[in-house]
Amino acid sequence: MTEFDLAFSPSLTSDAGSFKLLELPAELCKLIEAKLEASNPLRLSIKGQSGEDAVLCTDDATYTIRSVVLSNSILVITPSDSSADSVVIRDQVNEILELTPAVPKLHKLASLLRGHEYDDVADSEEQPVDAGGLSYADARAAIQASDAELARGLRTQRILDIGGALRPITPAFLGSVLESILNLLVSQSMSPRAAPAEELAATLADESEISRAVSGQVMRWFGEVSSDGKWAMDVGAVVREIGLGILRQHKDDPIAKDTLLGKWKLAVGDTFEASVSLPLLSGNYLVSPAPMDGDDLLTYFPCAALPVDPPSRFIDLFLTRPRWKADEITPFLFDIAVNSKDRDKLLLKYTRATTDSQGVWYTKK
Repeated sequence: MTEFDLAFSPSLTSDAGSFKLLELPAELCKLIEAKLEASNPLRLSIKGQSGEDAVLCTDDATYTIRSVVLSNSILVITPSDSSADSVVIRDQVNEILELTPAVPKLHKLASLLRGHEYDDVADSEEQPVDAGGLSYADARAAIQASDAELARGLRTQRILDIGGALRPITPAFLGSVLESILNLLVSQSMSPRAAPAEELAATLADESEISRAVSGQVMRWFGEVSSDGKWAMDVGAVVREIGLGILRQHKDDPIAKDTLLGKWKLAVGDTFEASVSLPLLSGNYLVSPAPMDGDDLLTYFPCAALPVDPPSRFIDLFLTRPRWKADEITPFLFDIAVNSKDRDKLLLKYTRATTDSQGVWYTKK
């Protein structure tokens, strides 16, 4: 066995507290090993402003950082500069930093961009960052999310990049843009799976005064543009957004299910009405039975408007309804859980499950 002389480092006092031990989850350890074998650089960043718990971000995932106190202290030693057979004690570590997969903190985008919405064709496209707008770089620094998660959040929250400033498009204008696109596809006999993106953008600009900057980004939100300039539309995503626009008008006055479906099919037109399906709107409505055995009534109740921290989320849900069926509550938990296993843990922690002839019900614990 090799023996080493052990001594205290002359810089022990100044080094104290400068070393941290980070415990890597299995998937992150494999990622680092794969990057090292492929000689590819791996960027890890720690994000968090004053008052926020720090998170660690890879290119596509976010982890919370939690301090765990060790029962035994660990000494940090390094080779001595003076002798190959000696090592020096540099620091003493009494805790490790534990990483746990986390949901990215994308909810901050709404508050940071409030007042900067892009409304309609009469709206000014230019809202410079130096005039109070938020750039992508600003968002990247402020939002606790990986680059891939931030890009996905900008897409799902329908946030445009106009002249270097991030601007959420208003739902009403977005619905108008999508309906114009559907009408144009039908009138010009364009295939929704291979429509010429440049021609679409030019026609929308000429006939509907929708700028290319807007239409180009909207097309990428709702489909893919190939290298040869063909746009493959995600029909389900477009149909869903138009349905949400109709449902959004019924926050206080419920709408009968069949009435909603009828208006929805009319809005998307004959070509796309077969894609209309109520499950597309899951997580955005409540169902209540109509009096006199009529059609079910739907009320707009968006998951995105609920609190993002789990305790407050469940308080709001149980203030809305004292008990929930399993298939009714789960759509309102997807955005606060990393995966289905994490969602089940939340249900176990914050609810009490009971079973009757109608199935599983969740009530407040």
